[in-house]
Amino acid sequence: MPPGVPMASLSRALRAAASRPGRSPAQRLGPRALTGGPGPTTEKSVPYEWTLKETPGPSAEAQSPSRPLPSTASVVVIGGGSLGCQTLYHLAKLGVSGAVLLERERLTSGTTWHTAGLLWQLRPSDVEVELLAHTRRVVSQDLPAETGLHTGWIQNGGLFIASNRQRLDEYKRLMSLGKAYGVESHVLSPAETKALYPLMNVDDLYGTLYVPHDGTMDPAGTCSTLARAARARGAQVIENCPVTGIRVRTDDFGVRRVAAVETQHGSVQTPCVVNCAGVWADSVGRMAGVKVPLVAMHHAYVVTERIEGIQNMPNVRDHDASVYLRLQGDALSVGGYERNPIFWEEVSDKFAFGLFDLDWDVFAQHIEGAINRVPVLERTGVKSTVCGPESFTPDHKPLMGEAPELRGFFLGCGFNSAGMMLGGGCGQELAHWIIHGRPEKDMYGYDIRRFHHSLTDHRRWVRERSHESYAKNYSVVFPHDEPLAGRNMRLDPLHEVLPYDYYGAYGQQAHRDYTYGRLLQGDHTFDFPPHHDLIERECLACRRAAAVFDMCYFGKFYLVGPDAGKAADWLFSADVSRPPGSTVYTCMLNARGGTEGDLTVSRLAPSLEATPLTPAFEGDGFYLAVGGAVAQHCWSHVTSVLQDRRFRCQLIDRSEDLGMISVQGPASRAILQEVLDADLSDEAFPFSTHQLVKAAGHPVRAMRLSFVGELGWELHLPATSCVPVYRAVMAAGAKHGLVDAGYRAIDSLSTEKGYRHWHADLRPDDSPLEAGLAFTCKLKSSVPFLGRKALERQRAAGLRRRLVCFTVDEKVPMFGLEAIWRDGLVVGHVRRADFGFTINKTIAYGYIRDPSGGPVSPDFVKRGDYSLERMGVTYPAQAHLKSPFDPDNKRVKGVY
Repeated sequence: MPPGVPMASLSRALRAAASRPGRSPAQRLGPRALTGGPGPTTEKSVPYEWTLKETPGPSAEAQSPSRPLPSTASVVVIGGGSLGCQTLYHLAKLGVSGAVLLERERLTSGTTWHTAGLLWQLRPSDVEVELLAHTRRVVSQDLPAETGLHTGWIQNGGLFIASNRQRLDEYKRLMSLGKAYGVESHVLSPAETKALYPLMNVDDLYGTLYVPHDGTMDPAGTCSTLARAARARGAQVIENCPVTGIRVRTDDFGVRRVAAVETQHGSVQTPCVVNCAGVWADSVGRMAGVKVPLVAMHHAYVVTERIEGIQNMPNVRDHDASVYLRLQGDALSVGGYERNPIFWEEVSDKFAFGLFDLDWDVFAQHIEGAINRVPVLERTGVKSTVCGPESFTPDHKPLMGEAPELRGFFLGCGFNSAGMMLGGGCGQELAHWIIHGRPEKDMYGYDIRRFHHSLTDHRRWVRERSHESYAKNYSVVFPHDEPLAGRNMRLDPLHEVLPYDYYGAYGQQAHRDYTYGRLLQGDHTFDFPPHHDLIERECLACRRAAAVFDMCYFGKFYLVGPDAGKAADWLFSADVSRPPGSTVYTCMLNARGGTEGDLTVSRLAPSLEATPLTPAFEGDGFYLAVGGAVAQHCWSHVTSVLQDRRFRCQLIDRSEDLGMISVQGPASRAILQEVLDADLSDEAFPFSTHQLVKAAGHPVRAMRLSFVGELGWELHLPATSCVPVYRAVMAAGAKHGLVDAGYRAIDSLSTEKGYRHWHADLRPDDSPLEAGLAFTCKLKSSVPFLGRKALERQRAAGLRRRLVCFTVDEKVPMFGLEAIWRDGLVVGHVRRADFGFTINKTIAYGYIRDPSGGPVSPDFVKRGDYSLERMGVTYPAQAHLKSPFDPDNKRVKGVY
C-alpha cells in the first residue's frame, strides 16, 4: 500500500495513490517503468491454502538434488512450473520412458505458484478452444481418476462483461464458435446477469456471456498431482537441481544437435531438451545459442477481505475496464492489464517463491473499474497483494516447438500469464511434437518458427511488440486488427511508418493522426468497414481491367545442389520434375499428411555464373516463392527435412534481395506487353511457366500465374529495380484502368475464386485431400513423398471431413469462427470468410463432419440443408463443391 495507508479498502488505496505529491500516477511511471521496478522482496500471502514451498523437501540452501541425477535421459524438461509438469506428464502418458524434469528449486517456485489459475473455455481461436478443453479434462477428470487426488479444480463458471455493443458482438462470436465444440454458453441480459451475480452493478451493461463450466485451478495441487502421475509412469522429477549449461554437438552433416544438459550436480546425456523455464527461458536459451523472444514484466492482483454474498459466484472478466475478479472462497482476487506495465530488466536466477512490492501508482488504474462493477469493493479491505513476474511475447502467443538454431531443443514457454489454463493442451501437443516430429493440432500460431529470424533477437522489436500485446490483452479482438508496435523492422521499397508510441505510456507522446492508425481504426468493427467501398473498387477493377499488387514481402528461396531433384521429389506433393521454365503450385506435407505450406516451385536451367536472379549451380535447381507471413515457417520446414534426409543441397534465402510485383486482370497482357521485352501470347508464354526477361531495362523473372483467378503475371526482380519497374507498369496501365490494390482485395478475390490461404483454410492439421487440393498430389505416380502414406490411408478410409464453400445471399459480414449448421446440427465452423464483390455475396469456407462419424462424401455435402450462425443469428447458406466464380478456370487462361 502507499506510505501511511493501512491494509484498508480499495477506494482508500486509489485516493492515496492519486494524492501523492509531485506528479499524477500516470506521469510518475515513465523512466522507472522502463528501467524496471524494485527487486523481489519477501513472500506475501497468495490466495491458496498451501504452496509447495510449505511442504517438506529440499530447501533453497540444500546442497544436493532431491534424488540422484541419471547419467542419461530420453528427454530433459527444464522447469517445474505448469508447462514443465504438463509436458512431462504427457510424455510419460504417451509411452516415453526415461524422461526427466529438472527444477532449480521446488515445483512451481518461479511464476506458477502465484498465478491466478483462471480457466476460460472460449477464446477467439478454434485451436485454443480445443487446448483449453484438454486442460480442463486433465485437471477435472484424468488426474483425479489416475491418482485418486483432487487437483484443486473448482467449477464456478465464468462471466464476460460487455459495456458496449462491439464487446457483446465479440462475445456472441465466441458463443457461436463454442457450439461447434460443445461449450455451453449463454448471452445474458443485464437483468439476468443481476440475478446470477446479485452484487454486480449492471446499470451500464449491454449484456454478458456466461459459461457455466469455466473455473479455477490450484497451481500447487495441479502440479504436484501431475508430477505424481508422471512418476507413476516412470518419469523422474528432480528438484533443487539448477541447470548451468546445454552441451551441443555438430554432426557429420554440419547440423547442431543437443548432446547433454549440465547442472551443478553433474550432467545428463540426452538428445532432447524442453525449455519450460518461463521467465528464465531466455537465459536457458542463451546456454544453447537459441533465441527466445520474450520479456519479463510485473503482473499483479490484490486479495480482498471477506465479502458477504460473494460465495459461489462465477469468475468475472470486465474487458473494457481491463480487470478480472477471481472468486477466492468468500473473497475476490482483483487484477488486470495496464498500458504501463513495469519491465523486470535484470531477471534474477536466485528468485524463488518471491514477489515484488506492488506499485500502487500502476495498479490504481484497475481499482475504479473493479469498484464500478462490484460496488461493495469500495468498502472492502485488502488482505494481501500479489505482484510477481510473468513472461510476455511479441504477439501474446506462447513459444513452442523445435528451435530452428538447434535440433532437439524445444520451447514450451512465454505463456503470457496463461500457462495454467493452456498448459494441459500445450503439454500434450509438445509431447506429440517431440515424439512424432509434429503436434496433432495446428500449432503454427504458437510455433517459434512463425517469427522471422531477423526479429527474434531484436530487443527493441521484442520489447515494443510484447508491451503492446500486454497492453491490448483485454482489447476487442477484431478480425483485421494489426499491431502498431515493432514496425520499420523489414521494409519493402514503398513502405513508411512511424515509430512506436507505447500508447502514450512512459511519458511518450501518443501519435495524434496518421494514415495507418486511421485506416486501422476503420477495421475495428464486426461490420463492413468504412473502406469497404474502396476494397470493392480495387476488386472490380482487377476483374474488369487490371490491378497491381505489391508482393515484395514474399519469401524467395533457391534449392540447388547435387540432391536438389531428390529433395524436391520428397518435399513437394506435386510433380515438380518438369522441364526448366515450368512453374508448379504445390503443397509441402508432414508425416501425418497435414499441409505445412503451399507455394510455387519453378524449375531452373543450370547456370555457370551467378546473376541477380539466379545463383550459379549445376544439375537441378528450383526457385521457391512462398507467402511472406509464413516464409520463416517454410524455410525451417524445408531445412529440417533436408537435414533429416541428409540431402546434399543448399537452401538459399534471397527474400531481402528480391522483390515481387504482380499485375492481374483482363488488361494485364496488354499492359505488360508494353513493359516486358517478350511475347506474352498464349503460345509464347503459356500459363504456369516463367521466363527471364527485361522490364524497363531491368532483369525480371516473369511468371504467368494468378492468386486471384485472372489472367496475370508475377514479376520477380531485384529489390533495387522495384520502384522503376513499378512506375513503368503504372504508366503503361494508365489508359487501361490499372489501379493499385492491397491485401484486403487479395483476400476477397482469392476467396471468391476458391484459392486457399495457408493457415486460414489450409493448415498443418488439414490434408490436401480434405482441402480439395488432391490435384497437387502426385498419387498417380509411384514417386514417394513426405506424407504420401498418410494420404493413401486417408483416401482408402474415406474423408472424415471436407472443406466446403458456402455462399450467403444476405449481405452480411462474416470473418471466420461462425458455426456451420446442417439439417439442424452443428457440423463445423467457418475457417475463412469474405465478401465476393463480383458475385455480390458473402463467401465462407469451413470443414464439415458427419455427426454420425461416417465419411463426408460429395453426396453428403449436396444432400444437406445449411445455415451459418453469426453472433447467434443464423443465415441460410448454399453449399458448393467448386468455386461459384469461374468454376471452369477460364479466366486464368485468358478466356473472357
